[in-house]
Order: sequence, then C-alpha cells, then structure tokens
Amino acid sequence: MIALACDHGGFELMGFVKSYLDENGLLYRDFGTHSDESCDYPDFAALAGRCIADGECDRGILICGTGIGMSIAANKIPGIRAALCSDPFSAEMTRRHNDANVICLGARVLAAGAALKLIKIFLSTGFESGGRHSQRVRKLDELDGLAELH
Repeated sequence: MIALACDHGGFELMGFVKSYLDENGLLYRDFGTHSDESCDYPDFAALAGRCIADGECDRGILICGTGIGMSIAANKIPGIRAALCSDPFSAEMTRRHNDANVICLGARVLAAGAALKLIKIFLSTGFESGGRHSQRVRKLDELDGLAELH
C-alpha cells in the first residue's frame, strides 16, 4: 500500500499520480489534500508519514510545490527516509542505497510525465541490502532516537 499526500501546490499533479497508480493496479491511501485551496503541507506529510512508520503503508509519495517542504516534514517522523527527487538517477539510487520509503516531488519543478517516470523507478527499484548500505541505513534509523530527546 502506498501513502499519498499533497498540499495545494501538488494537488493537480496528485491527480495524475492517482490515475497512474489506478492504471497499474497499485493500491494507495490518499491522505489529501482534496482541493487546490491553500493548506499546510506538514499536516499532510505527518498523516502519510505516520501511516508508513506504523507499517500500514509500505512507501509514500508526497507532493508540494517544490517537494522541499514535504521532504523536511516527512523526515521529522522516526522511521521515515524521505528523498526529494527530480531526476531518474536520484530516484533509483535513493532506493538502492538509502532504502528510502518516501519520494517527494515538486509539482512546480517537474512536468507530470517526468514525475510519473520517477515514481515508476522509485516503486520498482529494490534496496541493495547487506554490506555498507544496510550499515548506513541502520545508522539513519539510530538517529531517529535523537528526535525523542527534544
């Protein structure tokens, strides 16, 4: 199951994403927003991110105007490894090397076709577990403990 969330800046692109997921038989849970009315991206990143962190969803797609705000907000949630991607190489390598569980996209940065290409890569690429990559992801997970101290 894929967690979806966007703010008003990502609302239009999210429509294309949902159509792509529907056409490919991929299940998702839509955390909103459900209009192009101005809203706060951290609220929606938190809803989707918590669902992933709790194990209800496996991965997430978050969209705002630049993707930056969603990325920052999602990465505040322990267990989330969100990556802002705008090119195919980054979308592939964040899965292979970082085991990212969320891709963040900028609707004002990417055309719909480019965004869908990145999503396809992100969803179809596995993690190269073992060795240095697993060690590094474990260290990222350990950093999540620091958030509880604040």
